[in-house]
Amino acid sequence: MRVSSREVIVVGAGAAGLATAIFARRLGGAPVRVVDSAARPGAKILVSGGSRCNVTNAVVTDRDFWGGRRSVIRRVLSRLTVAQTIAFFEEIGVPLKEEPSAKLFPRSDRSRDVLEALLAAARAVEVAISPATRVHRIRREAGGFVLETSRGPLTAAAVVLATGGLSLPKTGSDGGGLLMARQLGHSIVETTPALAPLLLQGSINADLAGVAQDVELTLHIDGRAGQRITGAMLWTHFGISGPAALDMSRHWLRARLDGHAVAVTASFRAGERFESLDAAFTSVAVSHPRLSLHGALSAMLPASAGAALLEHIRADGSVRLAALTRETRRAVSHALTALPLPVTDSRGYNHAEATAGGVPLDEIDPSSMESRKCPGLFLAGEMLDVDGRLGGFNFQWAWSSGRAAAEGLARTAGGPRRN
Repeated sequence: MRVSSREVIVVGAGAAGLATAIFARRLGGAPVRVVDSAARPGAKILVSGGSRCNVTNAVVTDRDFWGGRRSVIRRVLSRLTVAQTIAFFEEIGVPLKEEPSAKLFPRSDRSRDVLEALLAAARAVEVAISPATRVHRIRREAGGFVLETSRGPLTAAAVVLATGGLSLPKTGSDGGGLLMARQLGHSIVETTPALAPLLLQGSINADLAGVAQDVELTLHIDGRAGQRITGAMLWTHFGISGPAALDMSRHWLRARLDGHAVAVTASFRAGERFESLDAAFTSVAVSHPRLSLHGALSAMLPASAGAALLEHIRADGSVRLAALTRETRRAVSHALTALPLPVTDSRGYNHAEATAGGVPLDEIDPSSMESRKCPGLFLAGEMLDVDGRLGGFNFQWAWSSGRAAAEGLARTAGGPRRN
């Protein structure tokens, strides 16, 4: 069979897929069709950022991402910078605002406004959108591709896979795109959830559910301190959540996947080590001998957290500092700077905001996002082996990789190079 269609088909109507389609049409060339298995595309955009959609971050560099090589990530990010992203959304009717955290949200605080603006921008450049159309298989044929879908076969000169990873499967990310990429010749870096809450067993979390604290989390791999992450952490009935825990999850899961012994500790005095804190307690005991241990902790932690910490290490909070034993003082200092958090797992893909792993970056051309394994196939977004930290970075990867794929499509002058 020889394919004669000039149409480009983008599989996936999420952030990366819509960005690719819009930019491809703006750059001219072939007609573009976006197919998506959902009846109403864009579900992940709608639920992101607490339904506010953290579109990007004020400062985005390759150091905000993990997975593939930094040089490749940097090159892709350069195809659509943060400033260009802000200008693009302003142009399509979604002005952004920067919050103190450097996260950028729509001024309306409505993720629906982001999705509707993207869909309107796609319609404005005559992108055809086919919802409720699941792609079961993609075959490479002479001159292009044949897509077997739930609504019958489609033919295309080029195909863009932008189906996402496996995070939040209720939004349609079920890993089907990774399977299709494998069938078309790609290898897949084994996936794990990323940006997922962590489960604890036998910790103080049950007594502190709902309490938020600033912490420094440290990942220990085979007994050696490795990744350190500072930020807010939320105690929950099942374990821990919040930015620091979500960012730590991918590192814990990847280290476990690689067969290492992993552990996590929490410091409630970021940047301070045991020795300096122990010395500080000794100094306070001299200057305020009548102050209780619980009173001293209350100046450092939320009162409930201080009480729970003392109960956890079985220390009497009513003891005055002047009467504090060396053993108890050191136990408190250790708990404040390196409290073991018995992580057993994450809450999985159902609660993860991103996916780690996917198609290796060395199997795509970063100047065009075209596959090095299958000419005419392009890949964008979360299905690649790139995942960013919390704060709008994964959306920026979607916009930038979509722009890079669109430029690659445009350079093929309406059709990919032929075998």
